[in-house]
Amino acid sequence: MATAICPSSSRWFAVYTASRQEKHVSTQLNHRQIECFLPLYQTVHRWKNRTKVTVELPLFPSYLFVRVQPERRGSVLSVAGVLSLVGSRREAWPLPDCEVEALRSAIDQRQPEPHEYLVVGERARIKLGPLTGMEGVLLRKKSGLRVVLTVEQIARSFSVEVDIGDVEVLSTKVGGMPAWISPHAMDAAG
Repeated sequence: MATAICPSSSRWFAVYTASRQEKHVSTQLNHRQIECFLPLYQTVHRWKNRTKVTVELPLFPSYLFVRVQPERRGSVLSVAGVLSLVGSRREAWPLPDCEVEALRSAIDQRQPEPHEYLVVGERARIKLGPLTGMEGVLLRKKSGLRVVLTVEQIARSFSVEVDIGDVEVLSTKVGGMPAWISPHAMDAAG
C-alpha cells in the first residue's frame, strides 16, 4: 500500500554536480541555507616529490545530497555547478530518509571508501551499529571484512569496515530461495 507524502515536507534528493565541484556546490547550498550532505572520506595521496598528504575527497564523485521541499528544488538547480537532481525528466527521485541518515551517522565511525558499483555477489546485512539493517555485498580486504553498500538512485557504491559478528550473510539456494548462512561457516569456507 502506498503512503501519501505531504508535498510541503522536506525530502532528501541526490544532486548531480559538475566534475570536482562537489565542495563548491556544498558551500553555496549552505550559504543559501539549504540543508545538504556531502559525504567525504580520507585518503593519502603521494605527490610527485614523494610527500604524503591526507586529503578529503567526495565518497560519491559528482554527487551530494540535499534536503528540500519539492517546491524549492529550483533554488538547488540555480546553484553554479549543479547539473541536475537525480530522477526522471518529470521529477526528482526522493531518497529514503533512513538511508541518508544512516550514512550521515556512520560516515565518521566506519571509515568509508569508494567502491565500484556492484549488482551481484554475496549479500550481507549489517546487524549492529549505525548502518543496522542495510544490505550490501560482503568483501574481504587485506585481513578485514568490508560491506559494499549501494545508493541505487545514483548507481554508486561505497564500502565500510565491519566485524564478522556485525553481519549476517545471505546466500541464494538453487531456485532463488534465500537462506541465511552463519558468517563463521563462510569464514571457514573462504
